[in-house]
Amino acid sequence: MNVIVIMLDSLRKDHLGCYGNKWIKTPAIDGLAKEGVLFTRFFPEALPTLPVRRAMHTGMRTFPNRNYVPRKGDNVKIPGWEPIPESQVTLSEILRKEGYLTALFSSTYHMFKPSMNFHRGFDCWEWIRGQEADRYRPPLKGEVEDLKNLPCDLAYGCVGHTLRWCLANMQGWRDESDWFPARTFGAAVRWLEENKDAEKFFLVVDEFDPHEPWNAPRNILELYFDISKYEGRRIINTRTGPFQFREGELDYTRAQYAGEVTLVDKYVGELLDKVEELGLLENTIVILTSDHGHPIMEHGILHKAPYCLYPELMDSVLIVYHPDKEYAGTLCDAYVGHHDIPPTILALVGASPPVPMDGVNIWKWVEGEERGRREYATSIFGEWVWCRDEEYAYISDVNGGRAKLYDLREDPEQHHDIAEEKPDVCRKMYKRILTDAGGPIPHYEIRRDELRWYDATVI
Repeated sequence: MNVIVIMLDSLRKDHLGCYGNKWIKTPAIDGLAKEGVLFTRFFPEALPTLPVRRAMHTGMRTFPNRNYVPRKGDNVKIPGWEPIPESQVTLSEILRKEGYLTALFSSTYHMFKPSMNFHRGFDCWEWIRGQEADRYRPPLKGEVEDLKNLPCDLAYGCVGHTLRWCLANMQGWRDESDWFPARTFGAAVRWLEENKDAEKFFLVVDEFDPHEPWNAPRNILELYFDISKYEGRRIINTRTGPFQFREGELDYTRAQYAGEVTLVDKYVGELLDKVEELGLLENTIVILTSDHGHPIMEHGILHKAPYCLYPELMDSVLIVYHPDKEYAGTLCDAYVGHHDIPPTILALVGASPPVPMDGVNIWKWVEGEERGRREYATSIFGEWVWCRDEEYAYISDVNGGRAKLYDLREDPEQHHDIAEEKPDVCRKMYKRILTDAGGPIPHYEIRRDELRWYDATVI
């Protein structure tokens, strides 16, 4: 049995037709959902990009980010943002030992930064260069707003962080084939053609889009926005915290994100079409997932802020296609996370984990087994923690302070905080977080005089 895992960064669950969206075109992913199982309660157990991938590659929870050590060569300083620990075994290492040919194609540049090792265990891998602030080319000089001759119809008014790098990396783009999904999935398609006769393979396609900057090709953007009548700023990237929009700019921004979703879907479709063309669908498991979503002003924020642990960020995508199609088109409402992906894959291909994993085989819940189903989910992002069950969603800092609580039955979009009205529920939710963490949540402070980080819970 072959295995293909497709990871899409910052893909919102509510922007896919298979999860109920009515206005964004995602035919390929929707088609995969019709042939597979759609998981409706899938959440990241630790955010953002790299903590999620640590769990996805190892089956081990990154939560609650113990023993965090910032890495040289990386300007992202978020607890859990670290390499896969040497003591943990990766899924690619396990499957390679089981005789699989393993391959990784990715434009998620964080995985390849100095000190990181997310390509461990792959027989071959390719890094598609240039996403966001990838140090691929020297950053542009001068005021970004005054730059000319930029790609993607972005001549003036670009707004956001990392623009000096990402715009430099886009210099010379000519047509859609230069966009990252075309290049990442194109490389994976070529690999499939070259290795279609492999006895069995494990292929991971990790595409950073639809992560910002949101700069869909014009023909796709115009599916959602009439650019010919637009005179506002070209907002393609985000900044932490609230953002002041002018007239029409939020609609433009949302259309850009929708365009990126449709662009990614198009190239997911090209990969799946190639799998079918090569006759591999009959013996290949396909898993499509996202690491998290992205706020677009639903709670006044246009960025993945750690305190903004609302559905637009936390609700994630998971579709599992099994070639026997016994459960095609069904839903699974169990609470599951990225750390469940490795043990599930191993169970489906008939292999056993050589070491214990925190995750479990979630396919047993697809088959109807009720034993062991979780009653809630917990997560962490920086200095903020999260818990939700069927009734409530809870957000607080790592010490249980600044708590917010939402009644999911009455307020599913989470706009009315009832923490002061229900302190007993807040205590219950925070206790669950501590139980899953096995004790107090680490709190990190930096001592700038020594340039070292300390776990403030033990000093």
